[in-house]
Amino acid sequence: MEPITLTTERLLLRTFSPDDTEAAYQACQDPDIQRWTTVPSPYERRHAEEFTGQIVPDGWRAGTMCTFAVLPRAGGPLMASVAVSLRTLSGTWEIGFWTAKEYRGRGIMAETVAAVAHWTFTRLGATRLEWRAEVGNEGSRAVAEKAGFVVEGALRAALLNKDTLRDAWVGALLPSDLGLPTPHPYLPARGTS
Repeated sequence: MEPITLTTERLLLRTFSPDDTEAAYQACQDPDIQRWTTVPSPYERRHAEEFTGQIVPDGWRAGTMCTFAVLPRAGGPLMASVAVSLRTLSGTWEIGFWTAKEYRGRGIMAETVAAVAHWTFTRLGATRLEWRAEVGNEGSRAVAEKAGFVVEGALRAALLNKDTLRDAWVGALLPSDLGLPTPHPYLPARGTS
């Protein structure tokens, strides 16, 4: 798959390039990004080089992980990263993201997630978009809920982060939640909301 570019009213979402290595490296020095995401800790320059030079292009090429750098639409520095990864052959994708510390609290990631979710359903044919975060990551949960995800519960030992299994919140967004058609009929279980 060839990388694509998405835009919102305020944002430009494009693939990472080697030119973004330093900005990704600097953003991932934030202790909160290292604590709550699966980036290596400590995060070294070589990790950023591998991310922008190999991981991101390989994911796009395989069509199994589509990673976007998030920047101001009018031009400016890297503000965040978001990726969707294929999880099941039935069309479930998972979304993951981080926002550089100085750009948090501005609604940037909720706007980003909404745009990427719409694209994932309309262009990738996703049937379900999952969000997972370690229990306690309130910032990630707030973004997911603001973007319309329904938190479905907590899973025990569902995330491996820094060689430790951790409990995870899981939530989902369906095409119908956004008023979009679904590629397959959906029959909810009785007695659930």
